[in-house]
Amino acid sequence: MKITITADLLDGLVLAILERQDYYGYALTQEMQKAITISESTMYPVLRRLNQGGYVTTYEQSYQGRNRRYYRITSKGDQHLARIRKLWNDYKTSLDNVFNSADKEGDTK
Repeated sequence: MKITITADLLDGLVLAILERQDYYGYALTQEMQKAITISESTMYPVLRRLNQGGYVTTYEQSYQGRNRRYYRITSKGDQHLARIRKLWNDYKTSLDNVFNSADKEGDTK
């Protein structure tokens, strides 16, 4: 079974990684894959959406004769990340309450 990941959660994961440091697309995908299963073909639309929303900015840097496009979180992205973190924490707390109360009820049966 897989748990569906929403666009907000994808945005939050990308922004949380970019909060630590700037990444180029492939390296960012590799970093995301440490947490979730995601392909480059999924990542680039997320990055495009974040860029169009003003949550990230891009710059190019030469590497071995080729340019890599790097992504950097913006102050608007920091605010968006804070909102997503709050939503996530509220959601996680709500689910933890349900799962933990179910465990306690199971102990009395």
